[in-house]
Amino acid sequence: MKFIKRIKFVFKFWKFLPFLRDYFLSREVSTGKKLFPIAAGLLYIFLPLDLVPDFLSIFGFTDDIVVTSLVLQQMVKMAPESLKEKYKVLEE
Repeated sequence: MKFIKRIKFVFKFWKFLPFLRDYFLSREVSTGKKLFPIAAGLLYIFLPLDLVPDFLSIFGFTDDIVVTSLVLQQMVKMAPESLKEKYKVLEE
C-alpha cells in the first residue's frame, strides 16, 4: 500500500513546486530543516549507491523515485502548520 501511495506522490510532484518555494523562503522553517533536503539530495547524487542500476531502464529509476518521494514526504512532515494548512492536498 505504501508503494502505491509513493507512486501517486511522485505523479503529483508538479504540485510541490509552490510548496518548495514557500518552504525554503519561510521564516518559520529553521535553517536545519532547510538544509536537510539539500544535504539528502547532494548525498544521494554524490554517493554512487543504487539499489537497482539505472541502466536497467524503468526499474533502475525506481529507487531514485522512492528516495525522492521519501525526502519530499519528510519535508511535508517537518513543515510548519501554516504551510501544511496552505497545501493540504500534499498530505493526501
